[in-house]
Amino acid sequence: MQAPIPLRSLPQTNIFHQGDVFVLFGELFGRGYANGLVNEARNAGMTIVGVTVGRRDENNALRALTAEELVTAEANLGGRIINVPLMAGFDLDAPAGTPTPNDLLADMSLKSWQNDKLDWSHIERCRTVGINRFKDSVAQVMSQLDGMIPDGSNAFFAHTMAGGLPKVKVLLAVANRVYKGRGERYLSSSALLTSDLGKVMLMNFNEVTANTFQHLIEGSAAIRNRLEKSGGQVRYTAYGYHGTEILIDDQYQWQTYTSYTQGHAKMRLEHIAEAAWQQGIKATVYNCPEIRTNSSDIFVGVELSLFPLLNALKKEHGGAW
Repeated sequence: MQAPIPLRSLPQTNIFHQGDVFVLFGELFGRGYANGLVNEARNAGMTIVGVTVGRRDENNALRALTAEELVTAEANLGGRIINVPLMAGFDLDAPAGTPTPNDLLADMSLKSWQNDKLDWSHIERCRTVGINRFKDSVAQVMSQLDGMIPDGSNAFFAHTMAGGLPKVKVLLAVANRVYKGRGERYLSSSALLTSDLGKVMLMNFNEVTANTFQHLIEGSAAIRNRLEKSGGQVRYTAYGYHGTEILIDDQYQWQTYTSYTQGHAKMRLEHIAEAAWQQGIKATVYNCPEIRTNSSDIFVGVELSLFPLLNALKKEHGGAW
């Protein structure tokens, strides 16, 4: 992001109202910014539609939600969920009869991972399988969604997919030292990111966090064209933490993470939005102030961004202190 645009005041008007449709492109779990988005959509009287990442069975095969799981998920969302598994990433995908990336990573150990090498041509084949599976699922979701958005209405697609850490023991152990390590348990992020283990992790981050935004924009083209021809408008948003204006030495300055491994994918997300704008598609990435969420709680040091943010609230007289 070369030219960050600070949003210093909340817009007081918008195009969305009763009868418009809010689509949460990412399943609602726990607590985070997505909850606030859903609440605002509900307050505006919008119809709320969500998706699911699906679930894995005992053999790691991807499946839709059961009837009971669907009821729980829809109650949590406060809207209807299109029950087509939209699990992003390729760590558990592979051509039939061949090992998945997770299978290959599982052979690595804490002693060997920095020197272990992967077959990148096979990893690329696995990535292709995962991408095709996801795009096929997006097409199924859009087919159902098309009948849920009336001509002439406005649609708001909120992309909230993020993550992609392959769940294998060696990576979880190494990542724990990178993100939480102190003293003798500290491990430099560069040691991870320059290894084959780290490289496949970054590839998976890109697929989950960034490229899914591209698949959303492309997959909803028919809906977007129909709505725009009938007088409606379509907006796309995605969310990052790549930077936040915070108060340092009594001046507002732009800051970003130093060793935030998701940051590479979050910047890719921004490039996708920029390319969409060049095609006349209104896609915006909002870089939010860091808050405590289920995901941010795993990082040591997140409070270093929160302290100057709190000082900024104090400076701007943000209520009783």
